[in-house]
Amino acid sequence: MRLLVTGGAGFIGSALVRNIIKNTSDSVVNVDKLTYAGNQDNLVMVANSPRYSFEQVDICDRDALEKVFYRYKPDAVMHLAAESHVDRSIEGPAAFVNTNVMGTYTLLEVARSYWSSLEGEHRTNFRFLHISTDEVYGDLPHPADSPNAHEHLFKETTPYAPSSPYSASKASADHLVRAWHRTYGLPTLVTNCSNNYGPYHFPEKLVPHVILSALHGRPVPVYGRGDQIRDWLYVSDHAKALCTVLKHGRVGETYNIGGHNEKQNIEVVKTICQLLQTLCPPDANLGAHSIRHYSDLITHVTDRPGHDRRYAIDASKIDRELGWTPEETFESGMRKTVVWYLENQNWWKRVLNGEYQLGRLGANT
Repeated sequence: MRLLVTGGAGFIGSALVRNIIKNTSDSVVNVDKLTYAGNQDNLVMVANSPRYSFEQVDICDRDALEKVFYRYKPDAVMHLAAESHVDRSIEGPAAFVNTNVMGTYTLLEVARSYWSSLEGEHRTNFRFLHISTDEVYGDLPHPADSPNAHEHLFKETTPYAPSSPYSASKASADHLVRAWHRTYGLPTLVTNCSNNYGPYHFPEKLVPHVILSALHGRPVPVYGRGDQIRDWLYVSDHAKALCTVLKHGRVGETYNIGGHNEKQNIEVVKTICQLLQTLCPPDANLGAHSIRHYSDLITHVTDRPGHDRRYAIDASKIDRELGWTPEETFESGMRKTVVWYLENQNWWKRVLNGEYQLGRLGANT
């Protein structure tokens, strides 16, 4: 298949592109605007593949998108391009509405026009997969407030109740995708995933932020009491799930993708600190030489406005219908993640000093 992947230089998008090039015979055209979150260093291992192409295009630019579609003639679209950081959405929601809502609308219209021009099997087999988040569902009862909290999980039929500008913009995009299927017949699929973590994660996100703060001996911030609960999904597992949905999912359906790993944020932070304590003890790390235990750096800070208390995915549908389950446990995935950051310092140093934005493909180790 010829796959058009939007946002393929981002964290999840690049994991998807690497998985496709490494594990399938499909080809990829990566459409990415290269905002702060887009990093071509994430794609060094596939950049020279004859099955990989890159186009620096904003999904809000209809003319540029149309040229990409008619040049590469994709068999499917996998749409991941999005502004995705909740704190940034609180500080400046306009970019989130523009990219996540208007960008998705523009992409849908270009895809619809292109799909309408296809004939025969090419038209029948075309797919538009929209990748979304569990945050569109709002939050769930917390064990601290309800003894039966764990009986409540996000299902594909859970009503939307987004809490932040980010999740509201993603919810809007989800509704547009479903409307384009029902109104125009565009063969769409939607996935909603839980919190991803793993290699190449932008350092402002929780897991890499904790790792790098600890390695530098800086305070490790935790919102409020740190009792917010999330379901954690290793990014490579997510990439494989997306390929499964694209090729075997039923048109018009939604599939929740989860890691079966509900953890409080404070548990995640303490797990990372313990892994670092074992793999890179403070006395062997000049950046944190003044401390004995990384956990001593944990610092509780004022909670985020409108912070959801608990997310938890019911991923039984994708298991039952498509046979997908995650390969990594929380323990195995988190260990792989910490090891990757310890072994790939050039990657995160280029992110922290801004060199990655110069457009150069740099070394990963």
